[in-house]
Amino acid sequence: MPTSCSIKQLSAIDLELMDSMLTLFGDAFNETETYTARRPGNAYLRKLLGSDSFIALVAIRDNKVVGALAAYELHKFEQERSEIYIYDLAVDAAHRREGIATAMIQSLRAIAATRGAYVIFVQADYGDDPAVALYTKLGVREDVMHFDIAV
Repeated sequence: MPTSCSIKQLSAIDLELMDSMLTLFGDAFNETETYTARRPGNAYLRKLLGSDSFIALVAIRDNKVVGALAAYELHKFEQERSEIYIYDLAVDAAHRREGIATAMIQSLRAIAATRGAYVIFVQADYGDDPAVALYTKLGVREDVMHFDIAV
């Protein structure tokens, strides 16, 4: 059953909400060190949140961030269009299965349409059955390989 919460797209002034977003990701992914140990400074976050290529959404209920989504708009070269990549999506454990992730993706769809994007895509890990079920409900599955290339 969907919960009542508000979805907010962050802007360069929403540093406190961005801080809450990072904390939520660290907790949800059990990667606190990654998301909290070396947080970017305020100038970096303002620049990121003010850019046209980064999209940050939070779901707020009772003045608390209970869901977060980070996405990137990728401007294409072969046509005048873009695609949106959902990089991270998480919901606080106490608020899962309430429609919050779906609501954030629906908000992202509206943003993508406004920007002229033609698709939103996301990756899911094998074994992450709740994520796979959510994305299967909303989109078409493609089986691809992912490679990390060291810098």
